[in-house]
Amino acid sequence: MTIGMTLVVGGACALNNHYDRDIDVKMTRTKRRPSVTGDVSSRGNVLFAWLLFLIGTVVLAVWTNWLTVVIGIVGFVTYVWLYGRWSKRTSVHGTAIGAVSGALPMAGGYAAVSGRIDVGLIIAFLIIFFWQFPEFYSISIYRLKEYKAAKIPLMSVVYGVRSTIIQIFIYTTLYVIATLLLTTFSYTGWVYFFVMLLAGVYWVYMAAQGLKTKDADRWSRQMFKTAMWQILLLCLMVSIGPVLP
Repeated sequence: MTIGMTLVVGGACALNNHYDRDIDVKMTRTKRRPSVTGDVSSRGNVLFAWLLFLIGTVVLAVWTNWLTVVIGIVGFVTYVWLYGRWSKRTSVHGTAIGAVSGALPMAGGYAAVSGRIDVGLIIAFLIIFFWQFPEFYSISIYRLKEYKAAKIPLMSVVYGVRSTIIQIFIYTTLYVIATLLLTTFSYTGWVYFFVMLLAGVYWVYMAAQGLKTKDADRWSRQMFKTAMWQILLLCLMVSIGPVLP
């Protein structure tokens, strides 16, 4: 599952980079991508992307189950076309659609073992779905000028930094609640619960500080860094949580 889904995700990323060349060149964060600099040809980029996707799908089909295969394909289509080619460029809700594709690999990991859609799969999906909003909205604040230059209608561009900070606080809170549901439904022990609760309360506190900050750029960078630590902690605790008290 890990190998197959990694290849599918890699294919989606490579194809998205091909389609995003016109906006990537306008942003410092993305202007050095090989698809922009010409280090990789457009033809080579597309062939590489589809090769990764096809090999990844075959690996999922042979070694997992059809639910995981469907999740991989839906994630690929959602990210490349529904998000990359359409909603990211036309709607303030593009982040939500992108978050769907971003959360599907974790759901696929669960499906590879369970083979069914149940409460555990839904919680796994929601955890990563909610996490992506504070993570990406934070970037959209300290990279605001770049997104404006690329004319991408993000929350921070369309409704402003204040509204984006409020959204970050809401989704940070939802993420923490979702992580704790794993214990509520007996998927993990109480050690996991209290570790994630403490880490979650700290992140919610950080998010609340943004509501009164006078330096949104500095605060958003701190929120993004903490998002990286949160997802690392989540991966660790989800791995060992079920075997701890």
